[in-house]
Amino acid sequence: MQEDRCFESYPWWIVVVCNLVSLAVYGLGAYIVYGVSWIFTVAYLAFVLVLEVRLLRGHCVDCYYYGRACAFGKGRLSEVFFKRGEPERFNRKSMSWWDMVPDMLVALVPVVTGIVLLVLDFSWAVLAAVVCLVLLATLGNAAVRSSLACRHCAQRELGCPAERLFQTPAS
Repeated sequence: MQEDRCFESYPWWIVVVCNLVSLAVYGLGAYIVYGVSWIFTVAYLAFVLVLEVRLLRGHCVDCYYYGRACAFGKGRLSEVFFKRGEPERFNRKSMSWWDMVPDMLVALVPVVTGIVLLVLDFSWAVLAAVVCLVLLATLGNAAVRSSLACRHCAQRELGCPAERLFQTPAS
């Protein structure tokens, strides 16, 4: 099927859509935690930055898309900041649900913070931000990854620890 083909380099519009979802999650998270304090917001954004650098340095350097545009454009970004790794190492990596905890905290911390803020002092804006964050972090992320990112990924075909983690076992 032509539409399920792997991309050598993703089209710019997919990179934009995928990044808009991620940036919206980060922005909503920052907006919500700002309700506690600006210091909490700076800490949250620093945490997000650390996760992004960890991804670029620890995974993207070994990926098929190093130097190319993956669905999130991070292959090209990784090339700017880090030396090429070993592509065969990407295939050997394993991933567990515990490895996902830091990434889940990007949405979970603001959601829990937002719920606490709503209990202490209800705000329609905070409620809307929490609902949007939950929808984007779950349904939005799943839609982007399944329809645009993973579906056309050449690295998935070569071996991907995330795909192995999320793959449903055959019945």
